[in-house]
Amino acid sequence: MKKKRSGTPGKQWQDHYSRRAQKENYPARSVYKLQEMQQKYAILRKGDRVLDLGCAPGSWLLFAAKQTGPGGNVIGVDLQKIDIQLPANARAIRGDIGEFDPGWLGEIGREFDAVISDMAPATTGNKGVDAARSLELCRTALDIALQVLRPGGNFVCKIFQGADVKDFEREVRHSFDNIKNFKPRSSRKASREIFIIGFSRKLPG
Repeated sequence: MKKKRSGTPGKQWQDHYSRRAQKENYPARSVYKLQEMQQKYAILRKGDRVLDLGCAPGSWLLFAAKQTGPGGNVIGVDLQKIDIQLPANARAIRGDIGEFDPGWLGEIGREFDAVISDMAPATTGNKGVDAARSLELCRTALDIALQVLRPGGNFVCKIFQGADVKDFEREVRHSFDNIKNFKPRSSRKASREIFIIGFSRKLPG
């Protein structure tokens, strides 16, 4: 007698993306969130320089490297070591995003065409606390983006929905020509994450 498959629909949905990521040689299912944004908004272009904040375990690094092609340059930063094999146009450096060292600019440079962040805090189960921690990470990512993005560059940032999301949207809008909120289909249905996308960095000043 065939055993009935257990598990909730949400977990089966998760398994679908996890199995697909394994089949396509990505270390995590999160790659499909960036893929959806790329398909809808063409955030990354051939030859772009891309900075991936909180890049572990490396799925966004790999995807960005494919999108930018041999002429592109993708740099990831994370506290954790990236153990996967990266293509020639991508590399990862270890560092604490929360203590961004301006000295890094000597190593990674400026004039990036896109800054992308899938960073999330360690969750506590308290929605208010988790949203506040997520907002802090997002503001850090935005601050870094405004230091290294060229005019016209794009910004992608994951944030947990909470009371201060609108305030952060206004902060992004202040420095970009247009912004969008995006909830990928590949996000877990119960997840409170959304992505804020800033298009075309305004000229500073």
